[in-house]
Amino acid sequence: MDIADIGKKLGLADSKQVIRKAGEFRRLCDLQFDSSTIGVGEICKAIICLEMAALRFDVIFDRENAVKLSGMSDKAYTRSFNSIQNGLGIKSKLDVRELAVRFGCVRLIPIVLRGLSQYKDRFIASLPLSRRASADFTRSVFTAVGFYLCAKKHKLKLDKIKLIELCGTSESEFSNVSTSMKELCFDIFGISKDKKDPKEIKGNRDLLDALPEKRRVEDGGYSSDDGEEESSCYKKQKLMEKHEYNEWKSNVMKSNQQNKEGKDPAKRTKQARLNFFKKTP
Repeated sequence: MDIADIGKKLGLADSKQVIRKAGEFRRLCDLQFDSSTIGVGEICKAIICLEMAALRFDVIFDRENAVKLSGMSDKAYTRSFNSIQNGLGIKSKLDVRELAVRFGCVRLIPIVLRGLSQYKDRFIASLPLSRRASADFTRSVFTAVGFYLCAKKHKLKLDKIKLIELCGTSESEFSNVSTSMKELCFDIFGISKDKKDPKEIKGNRDLLDALPEKRRVEDGGYSSDDGEEESSCYKKQKLMEKHEYNEWKSNVMKSNQQNKEGKDPAKRTKQARLNFFKKTP
């Protein structure tokens, strides 16, 4: 099927520059690699080339209709798109401000920009001098991951798959960059785990010391001193409870014994005789 005909089905008939650019991308695919080796048919290849051209000229592209037309699943189409884009060496342009507007998280812009700047500085500082000049942070995956981690830390929901599609990367690469950012810039991108040891975090430790009744085992438990103090108090409380229980039990038994004696006629007669003889001189 001709690429122009496919463009018409996707609503790109009026975008002549997109059709021409898609044709260029398709010819590059044929020259540089065999698309059949990555499981991409001719129709799917043409659709992907049209999407890359639409992204290049900021033209709206119907991704849902394109996936249906390709005859592939959404995940398979995304993998094919990333494979062809990376194979051609095409870099997707992605801006923090554009992402913020798209996902409605404008307040994250300064946080993401600061985080990306610090990540770049710390990453370069961790490299040997011979490799620092060749470090490349222009790829969109860094912007997408930084934006995603900041949103996650501030409890804002984002479509991770959509971000991966926008930056034109794979899930594995997205995950690797995410791990790297959290390790180097945990103060900006990291999220504290629920089962964090309070002795490792001063702020959390101070809070637990101020509110000892709020301590929980899953928060890291007590220190050795706190454990001994808690154990001693617990034992004292148990002894007091046991003592009170024994006193209550003793009183109940005495009361029951007195009631039984009061109800027995023989015992009442015997007790009366004893009292009589005690009074008789």
